[in-house]
Amino acid sequence: MTILVFISSLLGAMALGAPIAISLLVCGVALMAWLGMFDAQILAQNLVSGADSFPLMAVPFFMLAGEFMTMGGLSKRIIALAIALVGHWRGGLGYVAIIAAIILASISGSAVADTAALAAILIPMLRQYGYRLDRACGLIAAGGIIAPVIPPSIGFVVFGVAAGVSITKLFIAGIVPGLLMGLALVITWYIVARDEKVVQAKRADLREIWRAFVDGALALFLPVVIIGGMKTGAFTPTEAAVVACVYAFAVGFFVYREIRLADIRHALLSAIKTSAAVMFLVAAALVSAWLITIADIPSEIKSMLGPLMDSKVMLMFAMMILVIIVGTALDFIPTILILTPVLMPIVKQAGIDPVYFGVLFIMNNAIGLLTPPVGTVLNVVAAVGRVSIDRVTVGVMPFLIAQIAVLFLLVFVPELVTIPAKFILGR
Repeated sequence: MTILVFISSLLGAMALGAPIAISLLVCGVALMAWLGMFDAQILAQNLVSGADSFPLMAVPFFMLAGEFMTMGGLSKRIIALAIALVGHWRGGLGYVAIIAAIILASISGSAVADTAALAAILIPMLRQYGYRLDRACGLIAAGGIIAPVIPPSIGFVVFGVAAGVSITKLFIAGIVPGLLMGLALVITWYIVARDEKVVQAKRADLREIWRAFVDGALALFLPVVIIGGMKTGAFTPTEAAVVACVYAFAVGFFVYREIRLADIRHALLSAIKTSAAVMFLVAAALVSAWLITIADIPSEIKSMLGPLMDSKVMLMFAMMILVIIVGTALDFIPTILILTPVLMPIVKQAGIDPVYFGVLFIMNNAIGLLTPPVGTVLNVVAAVGRVSIDRVTVGVMPFLIAQIAVLFLLVFVPELVTIPAKFILGR
């Protein structure tokens, strides 16, 4: 009955049009009333303590770093380098989108920001060279969701805070799965793009490749700074976000000279608005998380999953199916915040590595950005590229299937996540 109160209050508030954060608070009030322990002071205390987290400070700085990266010309130089390397291949602009998506993911950590940057630069070029637009837009959308998996990832920061899991370990463990997502897109694009009748881009000579590399070297160095700093213990993930922000601004303002003083205000406002929404969501979700623990909802769900508790693989399979279903109706951050307190106790009781679960959980939630009817990344590509959402949805299907295949490959072969992570961490 407690689960029914939890689900009905949450979905009921959302059905009435309440924002997700408000719906989470309504859910918390409903649970408190059902348990006979309603106290506005306790509600307020948990709401304030939910946002009082040092690791969460990484969110606004990574957001701001993404803004500076786009305004400062780092994004377009990365894409220019990818074009110089593989733009002349058959279907070359597709491979450019994938390579650029992986590199941008290692700098920004935001699927929406990376997708918008890729779409704004590449979609006009894809039109010009005669690519099938629905398929190309689908590829850009699928490439954009690599951002929450390859570090630095805002999703890992939020999950790490909500689940009490090391954010540094999550960052390191996400590297190989993110690269596998990129590899899956390469294979899928190679298969589906064989019939593309497009104008081939001119092959760049060694001098042009070297010029593009030198021009984008400072942008490419940022992931090395972030991952290297965390690996050596020079700074925490939160401090890495500040380093990324300062680095992106310094390169864009002093070296590339594409950030104007007037742009700084716009970047700050954009990052503040997005960060405020995320912080309020986290705070509201942690109120619900505390009450989920008090109401012992995980035990009720564990009893439902009882037959699967003896098999880690089948339990992970069932949980991933659940997340896929929820991800079709909820956005990225809300899904993380709602399901983390429900699933983590089950994960720990089953003896599943929390870092391994966290990587697959975030990957699954990233895939939810491609699934209608919500499909945030699909909407971004459709809006930036001025293409109907129906066409983008059709075009993304082969790549969505490929990403889901990678997810379930990691479910059945967890060593693909755990062994590389232990090797990189040196433990």
